Amino acid sequence: MPRASETLWELAQAAAERGGDAEGAADKALLFLGSKAGGKTTIILRCLDREEIPKPTLALEYTFGRRAKGHNTPKDIAHFWELGGGTSLLELIQIPITSDNIKTFAIVLVLDLSKPNELWPTMESLLQVTRNHLNKLITKLGKTNPKVATEIQEKMWNNIQKDHPDYELIDPFPIPLVIIGSKYDIFHEFDSEMRKIICKTLRFVSHYYGASLVFTGKPDTLLLKARILINHLAFGFDRSKSVSVDQNKPLFIPAGLDSLSQIGPPPASDSDIGKLYAHTPLDLWKKVYEKTFPPMRNSDLKDSKDPALDPQYAEYEIDAMRTQKNQLLQIICNDCDTSDSRGQFISMFFKVMCKYNII
Repeated sequence: MPRASETLWELAQAAAERGGDAEGAADKALLFLGSKAGGKTTIILRCLDREEIPKPTLALEYTFGRRAKGHNTPKDIAHFWELGGGTSLLELIQIPITSDNIKTFAIVLVLDLSKPNELWPTMESLLQVTRNHLNKLITKLGKTNPKVATEIQEKMWNNIQKDHPDYELIDPFPIPLVIIGSKYDIFHEFDSEMRKIICKTLRFVSHYYGASLVFTGKPDTLLLKARILINHLAFGFDRSKSVSVDQNKPLFIPAGLDSLSQIGPPPASDSDIGKLYAHTPLDLWKKVYEKTFPPMRNSDLKDSKDPALDPQYAEYEIDAMRTQKNQLLQIICNDCDTSDSRGQFISMFFKVMCKYNII
């Protein structure tokens, strides 16, 4: 039994060291990432049956949940990590996922359906960085623990039957992946052709990566199917085999239950497709999608707000020290002659020193 005084970090550390209960059930972990203000925190809270009012996520946050698979059985622990800031803090992805816990991790990518022009660049940036990090860990494990590396690579294909017609045409994500399209209540009001393009594109991307796809939004009843997928990954509950591919209803497609023949070709005329130069099927779908929804620039997707100025995280002593440093910096910069390279260097040097709290 955990002590009442145990913190979240102490519980997480103890769980990591324990590695599972006496019956061999290992703790699981999920990393939620995706569109800024896309509803990640709300989804986590609802999945954990918490009625808290969601607050903006700063950088990387952690919480946990407990579930028992039946009566008189030990409760499993699932660790929930959330990356804030959209695509602004990609380097933080490598913090929660390590070579020690990669076997028990899953990714939940939340995409804001109400902002279709941001959808592809957000998805592409986050999945590329995450996949690169995972591939590096797997390569490292291949040298130090080849058995575990082989298990991870074999597990990639668990959701795709060998007799599936698309078995040779897809490229599964290294670890389990769920793609959630949020704010379906707003998306549902879009023009039918726009909805068709977005639905078909997300179906292709999810199927290509061997991922599950589900749409959520208001009211909270729309979260029920997302909870099913998340509970399966977090606590090992049974996976639903129901499927909904009707673009006029919220999509729900567990991994491995879609096919390229059902999805159909990219939503464009043959002549338009012939004019697009693409190296891979994924690249072709990207070009077709971006023709209708020109992408936002990466700089526009990044969070430009300084969290140090957010009153939610105010700390009087720290903020007072920060103000003092900024005043010192201003005095130094005023005394520097920035018209020459030496003055510019000194000014930049002290800005960097202040930024990282060295002075």
